[in-house]
Amino acid sequence: MTRIVITGATGAIGQALAAVYAKPGNRLVLHGRQRDVLDALSASSRHAGAEVELSQIDLGDDAALFEWLGMLCDPTPPDIVIVNAGMNIDIGEDASGEAWEDASRLLEINLRVPMAMGNFLGKRMRAAGCGQLVLMSSLAAYHGLPVTPSYSASKAGVKAYGEALRGWLAPKGVGVSVVMPGYVSSKMCHEMPGPKPFLWQPERAAKVIAAGVERNRARISFPFPLNFGCWWLAVLPAAISQRLLKGFGYDPEHGEEAH
Repeated sequence: MTRIVITGATGAIGQALAAVYAKPGNRLVLHGRQRDVLDALSASSRHAGAEVELSQIDLGDDAALFEWLGMLCDPTPPDIVIVNAGMNIDIGEDASGEAWEDASRLLEINLRVPMAMGNFLGKRMRAAGCGQLVLMSSLAAYHGLPVTPSYSASKAGVKAYGEALRGWLAPKGVGVSVVMPGYVSSKMCHEMPGPKPFLWQPERAAKVIAAGVERNRARISFPFPLNFGCWWLAVLPAAISQRLLKGFGYDPEHGEEAH
């Protein structure tokens, strides 16, 4: 029985990933905030032949999180843990800036929780000599976007942390993959201001992620045109990258919609 844990399972990508992994021989542990969505996802996953366990623990509560993870590691760690829960905020329609309370909450969910899970699970997977961690970053990790500074920072942190974990854990047979999606159709995506080039549907993204996880790819980034462009933003001089972003419509000072 392959055990697969997915946090943020009630989001668009999370639901699509659950559908990909819902098959006989798999036991899904699905975590999410929306109980009605979790229940529907549980029913559809069981119908597809998977065993299902649900959780709504507070990921930001260290004691509750570590107790849950400890239970998941008894007697052995899960085979795959996909750390997908996340949120986004922006500087506002008037570009007045992010509320610090919102930014703090974002950093907790987007960065601190993945690090806490990586710290706890990495040690146990390393001791067991097996398992795979999948951390959800973003193409925004390559170069910070002016309308989502905290989101960009959190995803850059996840990227760096996941890459470091892979270097630490790989010699002991543990896989780590960092997922860097572009725009994937979801409530969170569409609520963000700005152009959304090369928008993918979550089902397509989930299939690409699952295929990359199966091959234990270090970085699972897509779609290619946007990935290539964002990579260049990281390697070009910052002043040039910032002018390019402005030209592409990421200009909050002119009321342009941007992600």
